[in-house]
Amino acid sequence: MSNTTKLLQLLESDCTLKHDQLSAMTGLSVQEVENTIRDLEERKAILGYQALVDWDKTDRESVTALIEVKVVPQRGDGFDRIAQRIYQYDEVESMYLMSGAFDFTVIISGRTLREVSQFVSDKLAPLEGVTATATHFILQKYKENHMVFQKKEEQDKEWIFV
Repeated sequence: MSNTTKLLQLLESDCTLKHDQLSAMTGLSVQEVENTIRDLEERKAILGYQALVDWDKTDRESVTALIEVKVVPQRGDGFDRIAQRIYQYDEVESMYLMSGAFDFTVIISGRTLREVSQFVSDKLAPLEGVTATATHFILQKYKENHMVFQKKEEQDKEWIFV
């Protein structure tokens, strides 16, 4: 594995690591770490940095949904033009072109089930080229971006009552 790949993996798992820590973990000098990160940012290999938040442990109410979207590709543009029309909405957190029965997977969040359903019915489904949607509400997050949300606490003993 290259030093650059190792650096990217470390930043992906914890973007708060300091350059001297990254240097010690990759074998690169601090200057090489700084130069590599700057180069990766300029080439858009690093798109940004963010914290992964478990919103269930805060006072913010939210609902997350995974929406499967079937579309008719546009002549000359394929899926790109319609994808751009969908991902422009602020509600859209992530969007992927997929293989299988549906063309896109769109992940959105809202304050309520009604807010999410209104997005689908008022904004997404009426778009030209969209032929079908299927909405799946996320009930519990267990793991995201390699991070476990809530580890089950181990019991010392298992009791069986008869």
